[in-house]
Amino acid sequence: MTELLLEARGVVRTFGHVQALRGADFGVRAGEIVGLIGDNGAGKSTLVKILSGADRPTAGEILVEGTPREFASPQDARDAGVETVYQDLALAPDLDPAANLFLGREILRPGLLGRLGFLDHRAMAQRTADEVVRLNVQLKDAGAAVAELSGGQRQSVAVARAAMWAQKVIFLDEPTAALGVVQTQGVLDLVRRVRDSGIAVVLISHNMQQVLEVCDRVEVLRLGERVAQLPTAGTTVEDLVAATTGGVVKEQTR
Repeated sequence: MTELLLEARGVVRTFGHVQALRGADFGVRAGEIVGLIGDNGAGKSTLVKILSGADRPTAGEILVEGTPREFASPQDARDAGVETVYQDLALAPDLDPAANLFLGREILRPGLLGRLGFLDHRAMAQRTADEVVRLNVQLKDAGAAVAELSGGQRQSVAVARAAMWAQKVIFLDEPTAALGVVQTQGVLDLVRRVRDSGIAVVLISHNMQQVLEVCDRVEVLRLGERVAQLPTAGTTVEDLVAATTGGVVKEQTR
């Protein structure tokens, strides 16, 4: 097995008397899609926030390619190659896809104009076009404001932005929620292309059929702990439900 790109070991997170995570473990390798599932209150959101730098653990450690790291902020996680796409997408609706892909990372014009703060819109538009081609993202109008795009296209812009900047891992939180069948399939195809580019993808979802369709394996949280690691090959929705709810599951595998 290849080395884990990103790993959580024995992560504990307490909020007063509430233990959201009770020594949770998690790991993802390059070039794989890992499903992270669990019932409400299992600790998924807390774990993702910690691994993306939006929260800090009470105890335990985070490792990047085997080296312990501390993420004091989302920027620390981004510097380590970890990007996250939350359900709200964090897109600027009045800006076009290129402006959204470079939001907070704008390219300045060379020379004096750049020093004065002028943006290089042509360079950003060209790199966006290259990224759209690389990931085969379908946009009806690359110059349109994001607010004018369909839900699937907006989700694709958010995923493309993460893929452009991620060096190692992307977390996707319910990326197909509220999308239609065709739009959902388009986003899942995009997730596969991101994986095929060598970036690890972590899919957080309640849709277990979807998890089995797109993921290589699944890690299950229950009551703040990892309780199962299952390959999707040969695993059924019933197996995932059993693991999530505390029923009998097949032998765990790494």
